[in-house]
Amino acid sequence: MAFIPRHGPKHEFPPHKIPYLANLWAMRELGVTRILGPNACGSLQPHVKPGDFVVCDQLVDRTRTRPNTFYDGPVTTHISFADPYCPTMREVIVARGRELGIPIHDRGTVVVIEGPRFSTRAESAWFASAGWEVINMTQYPEAVLARELEICYANISLITDYDVGMEGVPPVTNEEVVRVFARNNARLRDLLFAVIPALPTERACPCATALSGATFEA
Repeated sequence: MAFIPRHGPKHEFPPHKIPYLANLWAMRELGVTRILGPNACGSLQPHVKPGDFVVCDQLVDRTRTRPNTFYDGPVTTHISFADPYCPTMREVIVARGRELGIPIHDRGTVVVIEGPRFSTRAESAWFASAGWEVINMTQYPEAVLARELEICYANISLITDYDVGMEGVPPVTNEEVVRVFARNNARLRDLLFAVIPALPTERACPCATALSGATFEA
């Protein structure tokens, strides 16, 4: 097992400056085949409450400036990203979370924004009107880079707040996000320690063969 703090050991990298490619490549060099990627997220829907965990199954990319591929030429590679998260890992996370009594949602769409600022009310209301459940700044390009390396990847969204597009909700503050995230840390540790030994040895998911047939050759 390996661990890396995506923002750096002192949280010195803002979301748009995280060295995503280096982080994922380091995991590959260590021989990692599965990545659990928990992060702090906001809720866009009333039924997804602060303190809940969401195991996302879909992703919408609204970032703008981030390098997001290992294949910048001359080799052209088009991987499938229809289902961004490993189905095997998601199933195990949900099952173990429910056994532990954690309030956990077994699916959800996350919209990933550029950051480091939070959304305007208009942006947040737009995302919510699309039916998306979660908003975050770091799940992309982390997930797609893992797929390009044929590493299984699953997210655990730790809901820290309601985003500002929800009626009657005050603007989100970093202080509130940190407070709720800290409260969730103990439950997250329990969940990770339950999930890791429960993952199957063999990988039969599409992640393990993501590069098969993905390279364009003239």
